Amino acid sequence: MAADIGILAQRTADRLAERQVGVVVAAVAGGHVEIRGAGSTGGDTGGTPDAHTLFEIGSVTKTFTALALARMAAAGTVRLDDPLAGLLPDGAAVPSRGGRQITLRHLATHTSGLPRLPKGMLLRALLRPGTPDPYAGCTADVLLSGLARTRLGATPGQRVRYSNLGAGLLGLGLARRAGTGYEQLITEQICAPLAMTDTAVTVDAARAVRAAGGHDGRRRPTPPWNLAALAGAGALRSTATDLVAYVRAQLDGGPPELAEAIRLSREVEHRRSPFAWIHLGWMAHRLHARQGARLQIWHNGGTGGFSSFVGFDPETGTGVVVLGNTRHSVDAPAFGLLRELQAARS
Repeated sequence: MAADIGILAQRTADRLAERQVGVVVAAVAGGHVEIRGAGSTGGDTGGTPDAHTLFEIGSVTKTFTALALARMAAAGTVRLDDPLAGLLPDGAAVPSRGGRQITLRHLATHTSGLPRLPKGMLLRALLRPGTPDPYAGCTADVLLSGLARTRLGATPGQRVRYSNLGAGLLGLGLARRAGTGYEQLITEQICAPLAMTDTAVTVDAARAVRAAGGHDGRRRPTPPWNLAALAGAGALRSTATDLVAYVRAQLDGGPPELAEAIRLSREVEHRRSPFAWIHLGWMAHRLHARQGARLQIWHNGGTGGFSSFVGFDPETGTGVVVLGNTRHSVDAPAFGLLRELQAARS
């Protein structure tokens, strides 16, 4: 089995390397894990990326923010249905609609009604090639000032409206309740129990030598993104090794410190259709019967120079991690690999 999934992982990496400057693919099937790289890390060294190469993981960060919420809820530090306003500074104005306040549950399931981006940010700023971090000016003061002038697009809890702003505010509020910064919150709540030593917001000197360089859609080097006070929406960096540990915890329930939080994060569901829904932080769907009706729980991510995907199926014990250092999406080959692993384990 290990040889088989190694071949599948390498084939996927090679396919992705046709569009990515460099890529790492991890395949998990039961107790077997295979990690393969292709292409180049970019930068001065330019070696082939591997299990320990650091990538920006973009919106996969949102699953960490939501799991931190679940852990704090399991511990009684917060409740899922606490209003966001209670985690923000006194006097912070939070919009409401239809007599309903935005809760932490709404933020983690993208049902808050908040817009995708903070007030004053335009989507085209995210799509402009070579743009320095468009979130760099999103300090807490700027976010809260804009939030006070924001109108909700839907009544909280009513429908899914994907929101980087909402996820960022969740991370900001949870860190404030914990009395830490966002990076320390994630380290203490998630990374430490899973021995994920390379998952962080900041890149220190020890990690910098293993960091891939980001590239835009034309394969040109592009500056890193850091997201300022919106860190909870997409600021984490990580490696395939760390994310495999993260996926395996999702598959086996995790260590005692995280088991209740993982259970809670998947217990919460907001249905988008009979076949698709959102957990706390994770997207999920069940494939059509012609594709085996298999479950896929996943999240992808993208920054100015990186693309990522993490997906798994607890029913077959399979999972996939894909990290690329180019703006092009890795989703289609990642989903394809996950389907192949699921079929092999069925």
